[in-house]
Amino acid sequence: MKLKTNWPKFINWYIINPKLTGLIVFIFLGIIFSLLASKQYVSNIEFKRLEKINTLETIHQNIEQSLKNSYITALTLALTINDEGTPENFEEIGQKLLKSNSAISAVQLVPQGIIKYTYPLKGNEAAMNLNIFKANHTKIDALKSMKYDRMYFSGPLNLKQGGKAIIGRLPVYIKQKFWGFSAVIIKFDKFLDASGVNSIGKNKYEFQLAKRNTTTGKTEFFLKQTTQLTNLNFVKKSVTDGNWDIYIIDKNANSLLISYITNTMLGLILALVFGILTVLLLKKSTQLQVLVNKQALSLKDNEIKFKTIFDQASVGIANVELKSGKLIEVNNYFCKMLGYTEKEMKLKTFQSITHPDDLIEDVRNAKNLNEGKIDEYSMEKRYFSKQGRIVWGNLSVTPLLNQNKKQISVIGIVENITIKKENEELIVKNENHFKSLFYDSPIPLREEDFSEVKKALIKLKLINRDPEEVKQFLHSNPKITNELHLLIKSINVNKACLELYKVKNEDELSNVKKHLFNSKSFDDFVDQIVAICQEETSLILDTVIQDSNNHNRNINLRWNVIRGYEKTLERVIVYNEDITERKDADKIIRNSQEKIQSLIDTVDGIVWECNPETFAFTFVSKKVEEILGYSAQEWLSSPTFWSDHIYAEDKESIIDFCQFKTAKREDHDFEYRMIAKDNTVVWLRDIVTVVSENDKIIKLRGIMIDITKTKEVEKHLKSSFDLVSEQNKRLLNFSYIVSHNLRSHTSNISSLTDLIQCSETTEEKDELIDLLKLVSNALNDTLYNLNEVVNIQTNLNLVVEKLKLKPYLDNTLTILRNEIRTNNIIINSNITEKTEIHYNPAYLESILYNMISNAVRYCDKNRQCEVDILYSCEDGKRYLSISDNGIGIDLKRNGDKIFGMYKTFTDNVDSKGIGLFITKNQIEAMGGTITIESTLGKGTTFKIQLT
Repeated sequence: MKLKTNWPKFINWYIINPKLTGLIVFIFLGIIFSLLASKQYVSNIEFKRLEKINTLETIHQNIEQSLKNSYITALTLALTINDEGTPENFEEIGQKLLKSNSAISAVQLVPQGIIKYTYPLKGNEAAMNLNIFKANHTKIDALKSMKYDRMYFSGPLNLKQGGKAIIGRLPVYIKQKFWGFSAVIIKFDKFLDASGVNSIGKNKYEFQLAKRNTTTGKTEFFLKQTTQLTNLNFVKKSVTDGNWDIYIIDKNANSLLISYITNTMLGLILALVFGILTVLLLKKSTQLQVLVNKQALSLKDNEIKFKTIFDQASVGIANVELKSGKLIEVNNYFCKMLGYTEKEMKLKTFQSITHPDDLIEDVRNAKNLNEGKIDEYSMEKRYFSKQGRIVWGNLSVTPLLNQNKKQISVIGIVENITIKKENEELIVKNENHFKSLFYDSPIPLREEDFSEVKKALIKLKLINRDPEEVKQFLHSNPKITNELHLLIKSINVNKACLELYKVKNEDELSNVKKHLFNSKSFDDFVDQIVAICQEETSLILDTVIQDSNNHNRNINLRWNVIRGYEKTLERVIVYNEDITERKDADKIIRNSQEKIQSLIDTVDGIVWECNPETFAFTFVSKKVEEILGYSAQEWLSSPTFWSDHIYAEDKESIIDFCQFKTAKREDHDFEYRMIAKDNTVVWLRDIVTVVSENDKIIKLRGIMIDITKTKEVEKHLKSSFDLVSEQNKRLLNFSYIVSHNLRSHTSNISSLTDLIQCSETTEEKDELIDLLKLVSNALNDTLYNLNEVVNIQTNLNLVVEKLKLKPYLDNTLTILRNEIRTNNIIINSNITEKTEIHYNPAYLESILYNMISNAVRYCDKNRQCEVDILYSCEDGKRYLSISDNGIGIDLKRNGDKIFGMYKTFTDNVDSKGIGLFITKNQIEAMGGTITIESTLGKGTTFKIQLT
């Protein structure tokens, strides 16, 4: 209520102080116009900067593309060098390369840094035999190219043969040794043409190319420059392949500042005008107040109707005092349109929310309307929203008259056309951009009309049919297919497209493209028709065209339907990229790779390369599938694949060995085992070469050779050697027994026979004869034992059967039942009815009897005796262990004699020293082993490996 009471006093204060009010209006509007001018200035600077960046980016891309094309040319030229380092067909290939890349003036091969091959030679004779490592202007860049092992572009340089050029050098290596360079020479003027520099606006921008001199450390500029560089008038970008900096310099950078000053001054003048008008208007406020009072009653009746229409209108409506520009009344739509509240809007004038560029025309129209020169006016103008955003409006202004037909204010109706204007601006921008890209594009482009083709396909009822049906129909009706091809209309073509087809104009192009000239072009056109039938809006395929000289060219064809024409296909952009040279280069590279791959695949081993630090493999030949079963893809999928598949027992030592040898930069050759895909163990011999470059190890390269069969032969030889050694040992032992024991018996018999002959009494003879019988029985026992040993060692065809172990054990225990019972021995066993082994029955009986009888015979009488008979499986092998807690054996004294013939270690009269000897021979004859563990006074354990 207080605000309402004080408001008339506040208004009255302004009315009774018109000069001060006019000054306030001037200051306020001056600040507003200055801010608007500043914002416009900043916006223009940013626009200029983006325009320079876009222009520079286009030039940079053109330069990068030109250098990439030159790299492909140099790489193709390098492939002409055979394994002996001699170029093949240099002249012919050089001619083709120059023809395919118009930017290049000459190509060179520079073995060991000396220019030996140049095409064309004419005009370049002065450069022949030049050693680029000795020339100051070429040495540094040549060494840099070798250091980084990539193509490097030098220049611009003054050539010995005359002129200025860019020189690109690609280092070439033959059999891992530096051969020389493959080089291209690009004339500087052609380099600039290819970059697109000559197409930029000369009166707006200036282009500059610069490079830092590695000798002086100063930046050298290569082009004539009229505009001095400042912080605000240029942008630059680096070209890494040549260490160049390219600049775009704005010639008219100061024009924005002049515009800014002009706009600011104009704004201050307008603010002054409005201040003066405010003073004049306030002086007439009394007169206006009387007029308002007179009209109040008349307006009140219409206020409700007007207010309803006014507030609910779908366009912006404002009642404006024309002289001052004050917004007397605004509707909701207009407020929302500019983002202000109604109260904020009523404090504005139409001038304050109008864009400066449209204000002059708006004020002029308002003046003419106020003076009665026009009855109404309309215009498209820009407003500033509260957020500073530009809003476009279609303004229609008509006067509001009193009963005396005098103008009291104006009604402005504003239609929001911002989206329309943005779309129009975008269309114009895109159209200009499209035209620039279309006509100046280095890629051949055509704009064509497929609408008649689409209509014909609809008549043929091929739209949305199965692709295979469409193909079959078109191949079965070649006449219809050719007619469809003729229905394509050409709308526009660019220069690159005319050059591709070797024609001068669009009419000649139509004649060249008139026919499908071979089966390839026919099939590819069928694919395009199929795509149209499937209502696709884009297509990419490689095809063949024929130029006006009847030469075939490989192209990458792409077409895209312009947005908005998807249904009719009236406008289609067709891209034709000439890939003939690329195809030829790919073929050369592919042939070289196939030769190398063929050579690798013929090597009887796995050829590989890996990282010297991580041992992550980067290449594995196909031979890996034959040797180890893994595919090359499986091997390369994991960086630790090699180390993960080394045999566990070899892994640590092998990796340590490789790291040690690699650290010393020594080639190495070693053997180890790997686990194959089928889990078999494969022996490999790995021959490793350490590859270094610039005194740094860059990779390891080698070949893995399968030596599994060799290792098996070695193992077999070792087994045979061990067997022969064992047989020799047995033979020596046997010969010793024969020579010693038989000689002892025969000596005794000989002595007794001599004594019998010399005996004098019958009693003496009988006594000697009894002794002779004992000796002959002993001889007989010895011969029996020796025969038993011979039978074991010569029995090569032992019968092996599947036997249940428990019945044989029970039978042995039954035979030894009396001894077991007499000595009160406890027998413990884990052998069940299900325990089965493959063995010779006779040997099994003998082994069980000898082992268990020894355990029973040598029990300790001073404690409870126990014998443990245990069966077990370990690592796929079957074992039988027989343990006792008997008197034990001193293995330190007798360990090497345990299994000897006639070796006894106790005073037991039953000991003959033959049982363990025969048992050991039987076990070994079955391919097994026997070991012993024993301690005096504690007991003995025999462990028999059965299989």
